[in-house]
Formats: sequence, structure tokens, C-alpha cells
Amino acid sequence: MPKTTTDGWDDPPEPSPESFEEDGPLPQDRSEPGLRSRRRPLALLMAVLLVVGLVALAALGWQYRDGRLTETARTEALAAARTAAPIVLSYDYRRLDKDFSRARAHLTGDFRDEYGKTTKTVVAPTARKYHGAVKATVAAPGSGGAPAASVVSASPDKVVVLLFVNQVTESTQVTGPEWTRTGCG
Repeated sequence: MPKTTTDGWDDPPEPSPESFEEDGPLPQDRSEPGLRSRRRPLALLMAVLLVVGLVALAALGWQYRDGRLTETARTEALAAARTAAPIVLSYDYRRLDKDFSRARAHLTGDFRDEYGKTTKTVVAPTARKYHGAVKATVAAPGSGGAPAASVVSASPDKVVVLLFVNQVTESTQVTGPEWTRTGCG
């Protein structure tokens, strides 16, 4: 029964414990587990997409970097080959030590070692005996333009270059200058 206060108002009745059980859980309590169960896969999906995006970005960045390094290697190797080939392939019997030393400065690794052996045991004795002199130049195309050289393949740490070289040889074994045209790779 409601209580009457001094000002004439009735207090509402006290709720009984049974009324809470009959009503069941509050609406917000019912929706919370469903909302959580929908948010969890969405958060997981977003995390997976973020990781996939970062991996893709890293892979694209690596490819871009590799491409830039390869392009730099191509440009530098082509310039080095155009400069070094005439020096490595030219010599004069009057200054063999100087010519071969200058050539070795442009070489590396096993090729440098092999070049040293070959020039010492084969080229130098023959050049001295027959007063040999060879002048090499990178061939220029008939239309003028840049010397005939091209990159065959390239990676950041290895470049293969193809050059077309003209060589003029003079010695006691030939009458007048002898021209030789070759491709070097």
C-alpha cells in the first residue's frame, strides 16, 4: 500500500524481487553481447587488412629501391665500359708495363688476375718480338651519335654490357695498319 506523505503525495510502491525476475535483463544488457560479437570480427578484419597493407607497401618499396639501384648500376657500368674497354684492349710495345698497369686499374677479381697472366706470358713477349701496337676504340654508329654499347642484363650488383670495338694493329708481321672489329661482352 502506498504511503502518504505530509504534503499529500503518495510514494510509489516498493518493487518486489519477483518483478525483476519477470522483466528479464534490461535491453542494454541483451544487446551488449551481440554488439561485442560483431565488433570483434570487424576489429580482427581491420587488423588483418592493416598488416596486409603494410606488407604490400614494404614489397613495393623494396621493388622501387631495387629498380632505382639497377638503373644506377646500368648507367655507371655502361659509362665505365665505354671508358675502360679502349684502355684494356690497347697497348704499345714501347710502353707495355705502363699500358698493362693502366688497364689493370680498370679490372677486378678473376678477370684482373687472368689479364695479368695473359699479358705477361703471351701478349708482352709477342708485342716486343714483333713491335706490336694495338689501338682500340668503341665503335660509333654510322649516323654519328654515342658509341655502340648496350646493357644486355642488369641487377643492382651485376651488369653485362655489350660493346662493339674497333682495333687497329700495327706490327712487323703486317703491312700497314690492320683493322679488326669485334663485339665485347
